[in-house]
Amino acid sequence: MKKKLLAMTLASAMCVGMLAGCGGASSASTDGGDSGAGSGSNDAYNISVIVKLTDGHFNKVMAGAKAYADEHDNVKVDIQSPTSATSYDEQVNMIETSLGNPGIDALVLAPLQSDSASTLVANTDKVVIALDTDFTSDKKLAFVGTGNKDAAKSGAVAAVEAAKAKGIDKPTVLVVTGVQGDETHEARLHGYRDAIEAAGGQVLEVQYTDTMPDKAAAAMEAVIQKSPNGVDAVLSIADDMALAAAKVIKDSGNTNYADTVLCGFDGNQSAIEAVMDGSLTIDIAQMGYDMGYKAVEAAVTVLEGGSVESFIDSGSKVIDSSNIDEYVSDMKSKGLWE
Repeated sequence: MKKKLLAMTLASAMCVGMLAGCGGASSASTDGGDSGAGSGSNDAYNISVIVKLTDGHFNKVMAGAKAYADEHDNVKVDIQSPTSATSYDEQVNMIETSLGNPGIDALVLAPLQSDSASTLVANTDKVVIALDTDFTSDKKLAFVGTGNKDAAKSGAVAAVEAAKAKGIDKPTVLVVTGVQGDETHEARLHGYRDAIEAAGGQVLEVQYTDTMPDKAAAAMEAVIQKSPNGVDAVLSIADDMALAAAKVIKDSGNTNYADTVLCGFDGNQSAIEAVMDGSLTIDIAQMGYDMGYKAVEAAVTVLEGGSVESFIDSGSKVIDSSNIDEYVSDMKSKGLWE
């Protein structure tokens, strides 16, 4: 009864009538057993979770969302992902389907295109929570994600300190970033810039690479040719680009880059393994599991009549040789390490 009363507040009278005869969503989704929406239970909150893609980071996000549902008998999640980070139309269709389904109570969304998300949710009465990537809308009640600027600052300070520990007074730093104008990428870039300078380093240059590893590799090759005497640190805004830069440095055979501090961002397993074997020095790990868990938790809180903060920081952690064993152990305990 509590849920039905809330649904009347959130939806139109017509939708309430439809909800009474609907058992939930049906979709070609990633469904965690009893955690999936569409089970036909009118006693559960049915929450649609739509992510950007299924990679190392979002696998953790999805695991966290499923874990919350597994722990709460009155919550069911329907998790979906487009086939790639450029499958815009596919994700739009998922969003439209979820918003049009009267059996779905809330949408937790990591949009591929923020502007598109804003338009799509403009007329909904469902609870909307932004996940991983924020977007502007008066329908969005909270954004759950990494505080990207602060996380980048922490990693940059660690990188500059690591370079100084090698006897360098004012480390020179190359920043390899993604798409110019992308909110997440720009926040990480600004965090890097601010912290590098505050910690006593110097930003040598910034390379935009559209988050494409091949472009990151080409940028690193160009820097090595331009600066054969080396740079002291290379900070990337994503793990794939950091790994591409690391490979170029290794393949170049330029010994002036042998001690270059390399920093990635995301916490993907491949990057953490690279920290373990010394290919990367540092990785800034997003807490993807906590992000997914907290996003579903926020949706349920609102559905139950509570209030949530407009920004919920899911946290981050700078991973290096000093704490990597602890981090890997935690990932294994959650089934997030292959």
